[in-house]
Amino acid sequence: MPNWGDLLEEIHTLGSTYDIVRRDYLKNLHDMTQRNIIIYYSGWLQKPNVLGTEMSDIDMEGFMTVIHRLDLKKGLDLILHTPGGQVTATESLVEYLRKMFDTDIRAFVPQLSMSAGTMIACACKEIFMGAHSSLGPIDPQLAYPGMGFVPAHGVVEEFETAQKEIAKDPNSIAIWQLALSKYPPAFIGECQKAIELANEIVTKWLRTGMFQNLSTTDKKQKSEEIVKKLADHTLSKTHDRHFASDYCEAIGLKITHLEDDVKLQDAVLSVHHACIHTLTATPATKIIENHKGKAFIQTLPQGG
Repeated sequence: MPNWGDLLEEIHTLGSTYDIVRRDYLKNLHDMTQRNIIIYYSGWLQKPNVLGTEMSDIDMEGFMTVIHRLDLKKGLDLILHTPGGQVTATESLVEYLRKMFDTDIRAFVPQLSMSAGTMIACACKEIFMGAHSSLGPIDPQLAYPGMGFVPAHGVVEEFETAQKEIAKDPNSIAIWQLALSKYPPAFIGECQKAIELANEIVTKWLRTGMFQNLSTTDKKQKSEEIVKKLADHTLSKTHDRHFASDYCEAIGLKITHLEDDVKLQDAVLSVHHACIHTLTATPATKIIENHKGKAFIQTLPQGG
């Protein structure tokens, strides 16, 4: 397997041909699996202060572009690297992918697929992860003017803490009033509804996808137990908590360990490294691309 340095040398040798190198490794992975391959990669780690790296309705256009003219009967292997984003955009995207590929979708997580990215992984029939891979809490994020995206659980928890503290000490109301003034009451309600929606749709996706062959009682129980573990903010403690492959398997998700197939692991990680090189060295902020080289790439605005 080419390591990070080998890939960088290859890219430099070819002369800034990031797309060529990345697409070569995508084709190599397709040749190995004989399935459709789509990468969904965000540059939030390389460009942390740039808007648009999160999941949004814009992504639908990208997936429509790269799915066009694919042989849908070959299923889909979806390689995810994302911080998450809007719950409603995620719901729409998953429903679209299932209309195209039914439930014959496998998720690959070479490094991180957080929040709404975890929701997408849970909608797949199995999740491939390595020892270096992580999912995260299904804590939806909501856009708020002037603050970017904020985690819904964090907002609700702050509000509930304020209620308890004020009940204990009415004199603290002035302090909490200042802290909570940034959120109008309606926004608290939106956060609560977003949490409920995320839990409902992930439970449904697990029941109708990953566990569809179980009995009605078993798939309902298993799906609800997993969502409880992924959604309980008192367990995860923080929005960006990383859940390793062993934990994900222990709570009941169907996890296939990349280390069990060295050739597949090499192929997946080569794609991953090539994507990260692209996001690091070019203006690209998000890449949606298939194994045929059809791509939808968002970039920094000129001068950005």
